[in-house]
Amino acid sequence: MMNINIPLTVPKNKQKEYLKNMELATHGSGNLMMFAGDQKVEHLNDDFVGRNLPQEVADPEHYFKIAQKAKIGVFATQLGLISKYAAGYQDIPYMVKVNSKTNLLKEKDKDPFGNTWFSVKDIIKFKKQTKLNIVGIGYTIYIGSWYESDMFRQAADLISRAHEEGLITVIWMYPRGKAVKKEDEMNIHLIAGGAGVALCLGSDFVKVNYPYFKKDQKKTAREFKEVTTAAGKSGVICIGGRKKDPKKVLQALHCQINIAKTRGNAFGRNIYQRPLDEAVKMANAVSAITLYNKDPQFAYEIFQGKKTL
Repeated sequence: MMNINIPLTVPKNKQKEYLKNMELATHGSGNLMMFAGDQKVEHLNDDFVGRNLPQEVADPEHYFKIAQKAKIGVFATQLGLISKYAAGYQDIPYMVKVNSKTNLLKEKDKDPFGNTWFSVKDIIKFKKQTKLNIVGIGYTIYIGSWYESDMFRQAADLISRAHEEGLITVIWMYPRGKAVKKEDEMNIHLIAGGAGVALCLGSDFVKVNYPYFKKDQKKTAREFKEVTTAAGKSGVICIGGRKKDPKKVLQALHCQINIAKTRGNAFGRNIYQRPLDEAVKMANAVSAITLYNKDPQFAYEIFQGKKTL
């Protein structure tokens, strides 16, 4: 296992718990493969029906079947969803997303703020009661929103209290709001600024946008190193975004980790918008690169079913 930086906000009597949670989440690699499952709130039902999606994608249990069968780091979703399904999926490492918002606000009105749903105390009580592998919490911040100072305050408190219990933390950090132009949401320099904010809040990881639309992925990854440098000892993990060609997304992921020096990924739609068997293969392909340092061709052959992880 790589040398883990234990924040000073983790008390000595909780350092073993923190290291255990980090080990479980990263498979000892220090990199986080997050299977993102918070979109049922964020995108309502848009990602689960239509667009020639398999019928099984509409069933919320599809998430849990994938997370159980695939080699993932953590499955990140809301506490209520976990409470409804996890009785049959107790071996999954969970990360509780403690705030969310819908996508109903129009662009001209958008000034996003996802208020906290649960406290760390609530989550610890639930963890003790259920004996589930809850390894950490996640929280979204929108820099550029009118409400960013409120989100900073909530995030700082949540991170401090999570560390006091030995939990790891991930901040979803997006430039979005009235102060941010649409075209700047993928601006690498601005994303780097947000990553630096997550570091100042003390988060273990920061989940950020990534400009997949750029054609030269190696050049993009070199430019993206500004983000990982700004994040310092907070590990940068990149969104997967919309479902893409598997070979291209695996190549981009390899560039992120090996050139930009990111420390993981957060893939949702690129995994769960597939039939179960294909979704599991895609998750394993992503983990091959993220957790086991495999090359993109090896990972793609896992997706094709020619190799196993």
